[in-house]
Amino acid sequence: MSYLIAIDHGNYATKTMNFNFTSGLITLASKNTIYNTDMIEYKNQIWAISNERIRYMRDKTQDDRFFILTLFSIAKELQFMNVDSPLEAIDLAVGLPPEHYATLKNKFKEYFQRGKVNFVYNNRPMTIMIQQVLVYPQAYAAVAARAESLVNYPRVFIVDIGGYTTDVLLIRNGVPDLQFCHTLEDGVITMYNPIIHRVNAKHNLLIDEDHINAILQGKTTHLPDDVIGSVMDSVELHGNDIINKLRELKVDLRSNPVIFVGGGSLLFKNQFGKSNLITHAKFEENSRANAIGYHIFGCQQIKKMLGHEPLNASQHIESGGAIGENF
Repeated sequence: MSYLIAIDHGNYATKTMNFNFTSGLITLASKNTIYNTDMIEYKNQIWAISNERIRYMRDKTQDDRFFILTLFSIAKELQFMNVDSPLEAIDLAVGLPPEHYATLKNKFKEYFQRGKVNFVYNNRPMTIMIQQVLVYPQAYAAVAARAESLVNYPRVFIVDIGGYTTDVLLIRNGVPDLQFCHTLEDGVITMYNPIIHRVNAKHNLLIDEDHINAILQGKTTHLPDDVIGSVMDSVELHGNDIINKLRELKVDLRSNPVIFVGGGSLLFKNQFGKSNLITHAKFEENSRANAIGYHIFGCQQIKKMLGHEPLNASQHIESGGAIGENF
């Protein structure tokens, strides 16, 4: 028996069933640090989570950094479940953008398939045995909890706005059409720098991503009204650019319903809700929806393969309940 750990390796953030943290890492010279942060020691290097994100990589298997983020994810989830034994068998459920799924699936699977792995998490030695690595298309996974309701619709688009990419997938009668899937390098991270430069040039004021997110989330920023207005105008331009690029791909959101997923989509919720280019939209409020979907799919697949469910198979029932209403 094993534990199934589902992980969404986003460019902006890494998400599990229960955690969401920045996809950024730094190496430390020693464990004697003044910072109160989680640390992993792996292959004689000490790693900590950083707010400085890893630069966008279409292929995340180029080095060990996304594997280190995976070790953090596994350790956090095992700690959350109060699992504390010298050796744990682990199955991984992970995902790729639909357009990259066919070409990178096997490479992504092999990247994680490392068998027995020894590491130290917050001074606690851990040994895991990575067994099954299951890879699924993201975006579709984010609507796994409402998949049955999509059977009644001949066409539904899933638009997943993430850090560096926006993925669009067509669902036909509840089944993903992997022949119609596209990835645009137009996520929210590509929006930040132009806004920051524009505000600096126009208002002689330095802002950062946190300011932009706070404005979009309706939080207090103490920024002048004209600066807030400039940010909102720029965000509207970026959102319209995404919709127009989708239209160029023959994704018409006036004649087809759409489900927006991913943390980035929530930043455009007010704008897209008022757009005359979108007539019937739902928004998945849970930014961890892809990870929850991977867990649902993984439990189903392991039960078919092995005849039993993972030890934490029931976990997605509680977490899955947080996913939004049926379409």
